[in-house]
Amino acid sequence: MSLKSQVEGGIKDAMRAKDQDTLRALRAIKSLILLEETKGGQAGELSAEDELRLLTKAAKQRKESIEVFRAQGREDLAEKEEAELAVVERFLPKQLSEEEVKTRLMDIIARVGATSAGDLGKVMGVATKELAGQADGKTISALAKSLLS
Repeated sequence: MSLKSQVEGGIKDAMRAKDQDTLRALRAIKSLILLEETKGGQAGELSAEDELRLLTKAAKQRKESIEVFRAQGREDLAEKEEAELAVVERFLPKQLSEEEVKTRLMDIIARVGATSAGDLGKVMGVATKELAGQADGKTISALAKSLLS
């Protein structure tokens, strides 16, 4: 089942349950999907990779908003963003723990033959593709740098 049809089903369920936070988050996801589908005059379904990229972007935006709202003392807005983030994360693959990311990175480093910090680009190229949606890019980068130094 495509992400779009899952979201549309979720919207119907949220409307029946009168769950405004979930409804708002699902409508935002649907909007992103529709914008991406019609971008550049193209029409059609998104690939699984495109769907994952959209969801990752939506989650990252909400995490950044939460940080900003908390810094400004706007706990009410931060809570709304957290509720939306929880909905977005339901559609993302399970996030890896830091230890799991480190283990996967060590495997990638061995496969590409990286030996120093100069090989970070090679490692990151493979790691970002393999760990897409499962770990934050900042976390991957920080762990890769520490393993290569």
